[in-house]
Amino acid sequence: MRKVEVCFSPELIHLFDLEGKIVVVVDIFRATSTMVAALANGVEEILPFADLEACRLMKEQGYLIGGERNGLTAPGFEMGNSPVAYLSGEYSGRKLAMTTTNGTQAIEKSKGAFEILIGAFPSLQATVSYIQAQDKDILIHCAGWKGHFNLEDSLYAGALVKSLESTHESSEDGAMAMSMLFEKVGHNLKGFLSQASHAKRLQNHGIERDIDFCLTLDLYEIVVKLDERGFLVKVQ
Repeated sequence: MRKVEVCFSPELIHLFDLEGKIVVVVDIFRATSTMVAALANGVEEILPFADLEACRLMKEQGYLIGGERNGLTAPGFEMGNSPVAYLSGEYSGRKLAMTTTNGTQAIEKSKGAFEILIGAFPSLQATVSYIQAQDKDILIHCAGWKGHFNLEDSLYAGALVKSLESTHESSEDGAMAMSMLFEKVGHNLKGFLSQASHAKRLQNHGIERDIDFCLTLDLYEIVVKLDERGFLVKVQ
């Protein structure tokens, strides 16, 4: 049986062997949720950056630029890190360069894997189906918050572990614990995660609509992956 593991922070990724594995990067509040929303609503492709200044320079090449640090839009950027900003389809056909506090850093640290997918609750089942069609071990890479464990990314990891249990097994305590937690609270994600520390940070910025979107299951039947050029694209 294939294996599934969970890395709860980018600070721990060095403990895992990436070679030959599919890595699912997840930053529920809000980077990976925003990436899925943008591509599902017409953005052509996304170029992720770990570095703020390198991303900012992409505006000169005609890119829409999205930059976020500490939950706020970075100075000089057209977009922040809000998934609902893309729902109208206003940016259809545009290319987006994007940098965030945690999510794009986790993508950078996942390079070396066989394939990198983007995890989000609005595309959970599509991602599950895609993974189950591959003959690969899985590593779920939680972006966390500035190197620390966070609840929302880890709970998504539990949802993915639980959903993959017919094809993938895990002997890790953390993966099993998160799977059991999702089984217990998955029917009330918004209520449970309203107590998460980053949800409270975001509530202080008045972006409850973002939180509601990020915790909505299976809005889209798309899978997002990092292609050979380093761009995030839809594969279905």
